[in-house]
Amino acid sequence: MKTLIVYAHPEPESLNGSLKDLAVSTLETAGHEVRVSDLYAMNWKAVVDSADYGANASRPLKVALDSGRAFDAGTLTPDVLAEQEKLLWADTIIFQFPLWWYTMPAILKGWVDRVFTYHFAYGVGEHSDTKYGERFGEGTLAGRKALLSVTAGGPESHYAARGINGPIDDLLFPIHHGILYYPGIEVLPPFVLYGADRMTDEDYPDVAKAWEQRLLTLESTEPIAFRRQNFGDYEIPSLHLKEGLEPAGRTGFGLHVRG
Repeated sequence: MKTLIVYAHPEPESLNGSLKDLAVSTLETAGHEVRVSDLYAMNWKAVVDSADYGANASRPLKVALDSGRAFDAGTLTPDVLAEQEKLLWADTIIFQFPLWWYTMPAILKGWVDRVFTYHFAYGVGEHSDTKYGERFGEGTLAGRKALLSVTAGGPESHYAARGINGPIDDLLFPIHHGILYYPGIEVLPPFVLYGADRMTDEDYPDVAKAWEQRLLTLESTEPIAFRRQNFGDYEIPSLHLKEGLEPAGRTGFGLHVRG
């Protein structure tokens, strides 16, 4: 298995840094190939601008179309091209980050904004009476799996169904479904550590054991059963879930998960 770890935390000696290092050692010891994109160490440029697209940048800037032209022409900046090559190389992508203000750190969102360009991660496939492009279960990154490894400061009860922060599955849905599943990546259930700010050195061995177990079972873990866009569950072109397919009482994001 070839694994890319995209790591976003400014402190190498943080809990996130320890989990990243443990992932590298565990997977390599098990015989897997591992590459790491340490975004803070790389001084990753987090903002999209015309410099990303060079001669393919228009005035006014049109991010989607300009990024697609630059991708097609092979003129994206070297840092973006390198990350796209890593994604194409990988079988599995692990994202290691803290949950800050209910989402990923800005530097990681900037990695997505710049790397997931038009024609590389989206904007592909036919649009017809039966298809609406190749996305949500199809796409250029299909055949890969992804796992979010996330630390959260609050206790688990705060992220439960009635918790004040909202269910963790809802908070991660925009990343799971909207960023990863959109270009065809199968998404594994997340590894979430709650109460990270209160964790002690005595707690870490149990955390490490649980993380190692997840890492060693990546290949056998079933992905989240998101519905595929073009396979009969949705009306086209409205992309509304067809009546009667939802389990009784289910609403919201949960509609887009089978079973």
